[in-house]
Amino acid sequence: MENSANFFDKVYAVAKQIPYGRVTSYGAIAKYLGTARSARMVGWAMNASHNNPTVPAHRVVNRKGLLTGKHHFDGTNLMQQLLESEGITIKENQIQKFSAVFWDPNTELPAHSK
Repeated sequence: MENSANFFDKVYAVAKQIPYGRVTSYGAIAKYLGTARSARMVGWAMNASHNNPTVPAHRVVNRKGLLTGKHHFDGTNLMQQLLESEGITIKENQIQKFSAVFWDPNTELPAHSK
């Protein structure tokens, strides 16, 4: 359990750096952390972060820009509302112009040391 808690902390540290009005994917965070096959675990971390208001979990979506984690947010459309309040356009649970708002920690952050 200690290893997963440590992994979650690393995920949160990356998520906290996603700029306002930008999004990233579970897989991009996993790849940045050197665990490219752990996108699902990044999702678990995001789900577990809802009691931590400093983690912008709403800015983490799937690799196609779908709001796959939206059912983990309070309210009917809270994830969508949070993203739209940052200027991101969403239609049918899909971020529009996804590549324009995508933030890749692998190119935006210094190399991660394991």
